[in-house]
Amino acid sequence: VDLIEEDHKLGIVMELLEGEDLKAYITRKQSLSQKEITSVFSQCLAALQYAHDQGIVHRDIKPSNIYVLPDGLIKILDFGVAKIFGTGQDATQTGTQIGTPVYMSPEQARGQNADRRADVWSFGAMLYEMLSGERPFTGDTISDTLAAVLRAEPEWDKIPSGTPASIRKLVQRCLLKDPRRRLQAIGEA
Repeated sequence: VDLIEEDHKLGIVMELLEGEDLKAYITRKQSLSQKEITSVFSQCLAALQYAHDQGIVHRDIKPSNIYVLPDGLIKILDFGVAKIFGTGQDATQTGTQIGTPVYMSPEQARGQNADRRADVWSFGAMLYEMLSGERPFTGDTISDTLAAVLRAEPEWDKIPSGTPASIRKLVQRCLLKDPRRRLQAIGEA
């Protein structure tokens, strides 16, 4: 993204991406191979690690914010609710919920301060969805979905039995409700 000024007019120049978001990609493919899942999520991990290394927490990781290019490369989009951690600067106040309920960490659902472990949670929710074909937490209303995030456990048996034990354990560690017990950094994944 570049900010340009021409004839006293400001404009933003952004990259034009061809491809589709991860949600559309999953829907179109219907069933992803383990190789495709590994490719997408390895790239997501690397991109999130880079953002975290720069001190940025995305806070809204979800399939519609992951873009898959025709060559299989991915880009993480929409840093609109991201925050820089370690600075004390936050665009939100305590008690404000930021993110998308289905992928929102328990601390975000409570309106508490979210750090990089919130992105770890969202990554785990996306991985669960790619493996099982279903979202880990749902409800008839936003409030019901948030209640499920806070109190329910995903249906772990929805993850295919052929999934390697290490991947199953990774998803479970990403989706631990207590952020102190969750993976502490996306690089651990």
